[in-house]
Amino acid sequence: MMPRLRKFTLIAHIVSSVGSLGAVSGFLALAVAGLSAEDDRVMRSAYVAMELVARSVIVPLVFASLATGLVQSLGTTWGLFRHYWVLAKLLLTIFTALVLMLQMSVIAHIAALAADPAFSSTDIPGLRCSLVVHATGGLVVLLVTTTLSVYKPRGLTRYGWRRLHRQ
Repeated sequence: MMPRLRKFTLIAHIVSSVGSLGAVSGFLALAVAGLSAEDDRVMRSAYVAMELVARSVIVPLVFASLATGLVQSLGTTWGLFRHYWVLAKLLLTIFTALVLMLQMSVIAHIAALAADPAFSSTDIPGLRCSLVVHATGGLVVLLVTTTLSVYKPRGLTRYGWRRLHRQ
C-alpha cells in the first residue's frame, strides 16, 4: 500500500476505534444513569438518548473500525492471518459487531418503552441491567483490542510461519 494511503487508513482506523471507545463509554454512563435514576424523567431520557447514540454513533464507528482494520491488515506487512494479535483483534471486532447488532433491537425496544410517559423505573429491570452488562463488556473488548494494537504481542500463526519460511 502506498505510504499516503496507508497513513490515511491508519488515521481513519485510529479515529473510528477511539471514537467507538468514547461512544461506548458515553453509552455506559447513560445505561448506569438509566438504571440508577430516581427521577423517571431522567431515566426515560437516558434510554431514549442511548438508542440515538447506539444507532447514530456506535454502529457506524464499529463498522468503520472493522473496515479500516481490514484494509490496514491486508495492505500492510502485518497481514490478516499472519499474527495472532491481528487475528484476535479481527475476531473480537466481528464478535462486538454481531453482539451490537443483536442488542440494537433490545435498545430500540427499551427506548420505545421509555418514550411512553407511563414507563416507570420498576419496568423491565432485567433488560435495563442487560444494557449495563453489555456496555461494560463492549468497553472491555475495546480496551483489549486497543491494548493488542499498542503492544503487538509476538506470535505467528501457522499461516504466518509458512509464509515466513517460504520467503
